[in-house]
Amino acid sequence: MSHRNARTTFHGRLLMVHRYQAGWPKAHIAKAMGVSRKCVHTWISRFETEGEDGLHDRSSRPHTSPSRVRPSVENQIVAWRKRHRCGPDEI
Repeated sequence: MSHRNARTTFHGRLLMVHRYQAGWPKAHIAKAMGVSRKCVHTWISRFETEGEDGLHDRSSRPHTSPSRVRPSVENQIVAWRKRHRCGPDEI
């Protein structure tokens, strides 16, 4: 399922690809679908590299959290908060 702000769904993106394969220019596809040429180019490129799987929404969650506190430090903070009964403002 697409996120709330997405202009297109999986089926709309697949329609873009089918129209492109049928010989439509990207600008005409964009106008018919109500999106930019860049958007059409993005979905066609993803389809060409990944197939239909590339037309699904991707998570925007980062792959890593480099600034995350180490688990040992996190456990010390949690223990200290329980022992002293205080919140983040008081630490």
